[in-house]
Amino acid sequence: MKDYQKLSEVQNDLETGATTCVQLVEDYLKKIEQNQDLNAFLDVYAHDARARATVLDAKLKHGTSGKLAGMVIGIKDNIVYKDHPVSASSKILEGFQSLFSATVVERLLEEDAIIIGRLNCDEFAMGSSNRFSAFGPVKNPLDKNRVPGGSSGGSAAAVAAGLCMASLGSDTGGSIRQPASFTGIYGFKPSYSRISRHGLIAFANSFDQIGPFAKSVEDIALLYEVMAGADGYDNTLSRKKVVSVKDLPKAGKKKIAYFRDVLESEKLDPEVRKESEAFIEKLKADGHSVEAVDFPFLDYMVPVYYILTTAEASSNLARYDGIHYGYRSGNANDLESTYKLSRTEGFGPEVKRRILLGTFVLSSGYYDAYYSKAQKARRIVLDKTNELFKDYDLIFSPTTPHTAFPINQKEDDPTQAYLEDIFTVHANITGIPAISIPSATHSNGLPLGMQFSAPKYQEAELLQFVQTLVHN
Repeated sequence: MKDYQKLSEVQNDLETGATTCVQLVEDYLKKIEQNQDLNAFLDVYAHDARARATVLDAKLKHGTSGKLAGMVIGIKDNIVYKDHPVSASSKILEGFQSLFSATVVERLLEEDAIIIGRLNCDEFAMGSSNRFSAFGPVKNPLDKNRVPGGSSGGSAAAVAAGLCMASLGSDTGGSIRQPASFTGIYGFKPSYSRISRHGLIAFANSFDQIGPFAKSVEDIALLYEVMAGADGYDNTLSRKKVVSVKDLPKAGKKKIAYFRDVLESEKLDPEVRKESEAFIEKLKADGHSVEAVDFPFLDYMVPVYYILTTAEASSNLARYDGIHYGYRSGNANDLESTYKLSRTEGFGPEVKRRILLGTFVLSSGYYDAYYSKAQKARRIVLDKTNELFKDYDLIFSPTTPHTAFPINQKEDDPTQAYLEDIFTVHANITGIPAISIPSATHSNGLPLGMQFSAPKYQEAELLQFVQTLVHN
């Protein structure tokens, strides 16, 4: 199978007859079969994909195909697809099939994408390693002894390994960008309220955002433009017009800020710091202005994020009770034991930890001390960020403090794992768009990514800048 890097290459071969959608699907199915040990796919929709490919080949002959014809795509196992299983990689949703499709799935299908399967993730998108899945960990295709990142680890691994051309993930605190960095691909989190969350199984409603993975920024932009925009099923969505990168005037030089505390952080791998500094020098050499700024809230952002997201998770996950749908304990003998045992047996340890944390911060006597204070702190971070964007076009940082870590790495203190999100949670707390781009290779042979974020709703400007950067 040809190693396609972007959809335009596929569509060119489809146009010349060098390949067909049927052939593409067969090649991807064969590659998925050969790479089962990655544990990226939980379900492969072979029959659906073949049937759809046959229809698409006919549409291509008649010139009636959509923008995404030829794109074979996987979806994270927290995005619903009608008449297909969905579990958020949790035992608690055992045997559940969705009765409807997420808005993003419908929009992809309308433009003739081929959905080839659902992808493993950390349970209910809670994790930064993809080790917290009821179906086992996902392996990084670049080094199978290492994690692919999380929570969208299956989505990142599948694209990096060439098991699909693109994939969808969800990003609550870095769950698209961190895996993209660990696997050497592009991962994009749009602004909060830009892409419909209808059909996304909620972790934390005010943070969650669906976004794409791909090997090219052009495909990222195309997928974003197809999925974004108002949706009657999600009343949090912005009605602002979705601007295409192609409609923007030629980009000028940018004024870019980076947080001084980020590059001086003791948590930053020395090689990541060195590569970040080299990247800054390259930006300057290209004519951009890059300046260090003080942002004294770095140490507060992870605590603010975990207080607020666990509180929202505690509320959201109350619906999984062994009564309505999904897993029900066989050991239960009355109403109370059904609730207790179903949730105890159905949820994994990380999800239970976060439910307990969230219930605690929302409890009487602690609400004002924790939840209310974290909301105020979130506002301070947002105001400071908006103030910063009055003087700067973009914010730059490394995506992660280090490269992918070993799957069997022991963590005695779970809060250390939460620091994986230290550079990515800022975009979720403030609701701004951010992208991780593959940048360099560490001396350990693993990739590392760099991150850019932009003011809210300036996705097109951000993607245009990255395209210019990549093609320079």
